[in-house]
Amino acid sequence: MTGSRWSAGAAPGRRRGPELERAILDAALEQLSTVGWNALTMEGVAAGARTGKAALYRRWPSKADLVAEVLRAGLPPLGEVPDQGAVRDDLFRLCVRMRDVMHSQAGEALRAVLHECDHAHADRFRAVIWNGVHEPAHHLIRALLRRGIERGDVRPDAVDPLVVDVIPAMLMYRSKVCGSEWKDQEIGDMIDRVMVPMVRADAA
Repeated sequence: MTGSRWSAGAAPGRRRGPELERAILDAALEQLSTVGWNALTMEGVAAGARTGKAALYRRWPSKADLVAEVLRAGLPPLGEVPDQGAVRDDLFRLCVRMRDVMHSQAGEALRAVLHECDHAHADRFRAVIWNGVHEPAHHLIRALLRRGIERGDVRPDAVDPLVVDVIPAMLMYRSKVCGSEWKDQEIGDMIDRVMVPMVRADAA
């Protein structure tokens, strides 16, 4: 399997603890990526992980619990953004990283799950996006804007909740509603035409 965040080299046999959990999470992510939310079964995941259903139910009482854990654990972390010397380049690097996270195997599975699942589960899986992508992105955007204020290329009052919302909101809206793949050129245009004019020091 490719694209998984977990190691996939566990040998079959009597696996326990973290090794068995990795095998189960790998198998569940593979199932999500191939058959989707509706067709995923605990039996299928157990077969893919070469274990029994009891091993799954001891850890996750339901399919929804398992899938939420798979998505939480599988999303790559945003990490830090090294200082690029200008707020434009800092924000560009962050946007590229956000796009790559949502295009990872877990990110693609998460978006597919949100399209398939019912309303009872949708809020739970949206929370995975919020906690795994948007909340860390908000934190990083505030940090990058503060870095820019210290450098002098960002206006002092730019660290505003509405300003911080712009990048995550645009990325999600254009991806979900318009089907945008957010190529580097599109990200650059958004940064140059929206974010930089909004936060640059001479815009105050």
